[in-house]
Amino acid sequence: MTTLQLNTSLFGPGGQSTLLANDFVARRGGKVIVRDLARDPVPHLDAARFGAFLAKPETRTSEQQAVVDYSDALIAELREADTLVIGLPMYNFSVPSTLRAYFDHIARVGVTFKYSEKGPVGLLTGKKAYVFVTRGGVYGTEHIHTRYVRDFLAFVGITDVEFIYAEGLAISPASKDAALAKAREVIARLNKSELALT
Repeated sequence: MTTLQLNTSLFGPGGQSTLLANDFVARRGGKVIVRDLARDPVPHLDAARFGAFLAKPETRTSEQQAVVDYSDALIAELREADTLVIGLPMYNFSVPSTLRAYFDHIARVGVTFKYSEKGPVGLLTGKKAYVFVTRGGVYGTEHIHTRYVRDFLAFVGITDVEFIYAEGLAISPASKDAALAKAREVIARLNKSELALT
């Protein structure tokens, strides 16, 4: 069993989303690949990088090939993983820009998705994703913050996605403690149920 853990908190190992993701992953065992997108950010997509993805292999410059090789390495990590774990704080009503940049580099036509007469088809099937959502306020399960992540993962073929929420972290110390305790209860339950299936 291989888990790919994506940490996105600006606060690094001290971020609440990272701590929850770490707690979950530590109980699972198996191989873990950790990619910290705050510490080692993926470059944001620009015209040159997008052009490298579109260029035919035989026409790529060395610079374009380096861009494609970098994207291929990110995709290879994701392909290897049976389980994807994402630490997902909310910043200004949205996902961290570093996660968006990561998504831009793994959404490759013919590689992670393809077009069909019925629309796009994701190619990264057979994976389970757990997303640990942390928010200062309380926004609920259907906020665009998490809808975007759900829709993107489905776009590349990952449709079995479970969100674990810790909201209201900035309201008061009591609210924060209660939200984190509830999230950890969910983590314990998830790991217990997975162990029962093995």
